[in-house]
This record gives sequence, C-alpha cells and structure tokens, in this order.
Amino acid sequence: MGKTPRGLRARPVRRRLGGMSDAPIVVHRASGTGGRRVTVRGQIMGLAHSDDDLVEFLRRAGLPDAEDLLDDPSWVEWQGGSGHDYGTR
Repeated sequence: MGKTPRGLRARPVRRRLGGMSDAPIVVHRASGTGGRRVTVRGQIMGLAHSDDDLVEFLRRAGLPDAEDLLDDPSWVEWQGGSGHDYGTR
C-alpha cells in the first residue's frame, strides 16, 4: 500500500455511544433512490453507487490504494446495511 496522507491514518476501532466507530471513512446507509453517501473525516465526498465510485472518492481524498481498505473496519465504517451493497439493483 502507498504512503498514507497525514490526518487519514487509521485508528484502532472503538465504538462510540450509538454504535458508531472512529473509522475515518463512513459509507452511510443507502438512499431511497440508490447510492450511499461517503464521508471522510466528516467531509462529504459524494454519492457512491459502486465500490468503483467509493475507491475514486477515496483516491481524491489522498488514498491511492483505497480498494485495500474497504473491508478494514479501522478505516471504513459501513452504516445501515451490508458492505458493498449500494441499493442499486
């Protein structure tokens, strides 16, 4: 994996009140029309309709090898549904 940008390093997964973790990347629940909002450290990156979209958003945030992080809970918190499911069937 490439060099990790300052401020985006993974932290040990700790659950906060309400079940949320401290993961720097959050993939929010699917919208009613499909797609999931993606935030990195609280900044909205866009609406992902696939893993390819998610990886592109993370690349733009400075994570060139983001596909390696998608299943790592210290990096990515998948909220309101299964990981890799974007509600676009």
